[in-house]
Order: sequence, then C-alpha cells, then structure tokens
Amino acid sequence: MPAADPSGGGAVRSVLAALAEGAAPDRADLAAAVRATLRALAAAAPGHSVEVRVPPWGAVQCVPGPRHTRGTPKAVVETDPVTWLLVATGRLGLAAATADGRVRASGERSDLASHLPVPGPWTDPG
Repeated sequence: MPAADPSGGGAVRSVLAALAEGAAPDRADLAAAVRATLRALAAAAPGHSVEVRVPPWGAVQCVPGPRHTRGTPKAVVETDPVTWLLVATGRLGLAAATADGRVRASGERSDLASHLPVPGPWTDPG
C-alpha cells in the first residue's frame, strides 16, 4: 500500500482517517506517513539549522541557518508520530501541541509555524 504511493499521500490520508474514526492507524501506514511528511518538510524548508525528530521513524534537518554537523543540534523539535502528523497536516496547531507538551522545541529557529502545514498531496484543496 505505501510502496505503491511514493508521495506518501495515501498513507497520510489512511492514518488521518483511522484517527478520525478513533481507531489505531496501521503501523506501516504510520511509518510511511511520518517519513513522507518529514521529507516534504525538508523540501519545503531546506537547510540544516533545525533537527525535527519523530521517533522511531525519522528525523530531518531543515530551515535555513547555521549547519549542524555533530552532537546535539542547537535547535531541535521532537514529538511522537501521531502528534507530528496532526501538526504537519494542520489538524493540530503547533502552539497548542507545544503548550501541552506533545511537541518539545528548543533553540532559536525551532518555531516551525511558518512551515506548517507541510505542503503535500494530503493538503486539503482550498
């Protein structure tokens, strides 16, 4: 299923549909959706000053600024897979997710609000 859709749009829509129904998303779809949205974020906000971590399925460096090369980056955003997909697709605001502790962000460039929702085939037309 995710392999047939290299954009990851189908996996993202599948996960969002499961969550809307109150069901647990398929693990393979969840992994594919996280990876697809992280790739899309890195493409939309190229750079190396912020590391976005969504364990266990991915991490990307993005946002223009000083390049991170070793150790812990100066700016880190970390969250769980479901929260990431809700934030990345605009179903949950970054400020709300950060305020209630579901997103942990540190560093001067870690506010990703101007890069969200992440553009992709999962974005509602409008």
